[in-house]
Amino acid sequence: MSVRTRADLDQLPAYVAGRTVPGSIKLASNEVSEGPLPSAVAAINQAATEVHRYPDMGVGRLTEALAAHYRVEPERIAVGCGSVALCEQLVQATCTAADEVIFPWRSFEAYPIITQVVGAKQVRVPLTGEHALDLEAMLAAITPATRLMFVCTPNNPTGTLLRKAELDAFLDRVPEDVLVVLDEAYFEFVSDPDAPDGVEIARERSNVASMRTFSKAYGLAGLRVGYAIAPPEVAAALRKVIIPFSVNALAQVAAIASLEAQDELRKRCANVVAERERVHRELLALGYEVPETQANFVWLPLGDRTADFNEHCLQNRVVVRAFVGEGARVTIGQPEENDAFLAAARSFTRVA
Repeated sequence: MSVRTRADLDQLPAYVAGRTVPGSIKLASNEVSEGPLPSAVAAINQAATEVHRYPDMGVGRLTEALAAHYRVEPERIAVGCGSVALCEQLVQATCTAADEVIFPWRSFEAYPIITQVVGAKQVRVPLTGEHALDLEAMLAAITPATRLMFVCTPNNPTGTLLRKAELDAFLDRVPEDVLVVLDEAYFEFVSDPDAPDGVEIARERSNVASMRTFSKAYGLAGLRVGYAIAPPEVAAALRKVIIPFSVNALAQVAAIASLEAQDELRKRCANVVAERERVHRELLALGYEVPETQANFVWLPLGDRTADFNEHCLQNRVVVRAFVGEGARVTIGQPEENDAFLAAARSFTRVA
């Protein structure tokens, strides 16, 4: 007799990570090319001699550091093994097989996977024609079975941003027993003055959680540490379903050191924003459709040409993230990396 697994696992889509091709420029995973902040590297090196000890399971020092940084009570904070782990914990803490999770689509590709793994029903709401979240359609999708809504802003992979006024109007109409998760993985790259601040919103509303990460702007993607700031009862529920010791010791010390290096972070993000604007401007001049972006990437809705564009970039030693049949997401890297991508994009328009 063979071991029996869940029958629905055959239909479970696999998470597709950005490819790494030796000798090529990787612009596929929204990583920062500069690497971790120097102070974080120093903290990692110092802590490396202690990795024979278990990490602090309660993530106490990092929680206190986050509480001080955001001026919130520690009871409002839950730290996890990257924000994707917190996504799954949120579904686990709020949903059963009888419940529904609403999210925009296309958006972060982990949403449908984690919803199906937990056993809840996924409700995908298409984006607008401008590649933005359709808040009216998301409101219309709410039923008595809805327990959780993911709102990704800036949205991954399109980069589009919700403004504070439209988000506030949306939240005013969401039932109080539905948890709205503001996925703000790219918050540090946002330059629009009308952008919402999920932490401030989570302070004021009992059904909103802000979720952020050290993987992107802070350059700690390989260490896997994210956090949620939420109403105390939501944060407590998240901590109940965490896998013990899942936030490793190096991640904890590196995150604390990174929080203390805000001047370094602001300079890094300003450089990314400047390059983002340059790449966006040059792609438009080449004739590409590129929606406004507030993240550290651009979205090219190429439709049926996506696979050819992806292959052309690979031939030019540039790795992008292709969603075949839909579009390509391209990370903003260092100026010379962006120049290589723009050269590939320019030659593709001539070939097409």
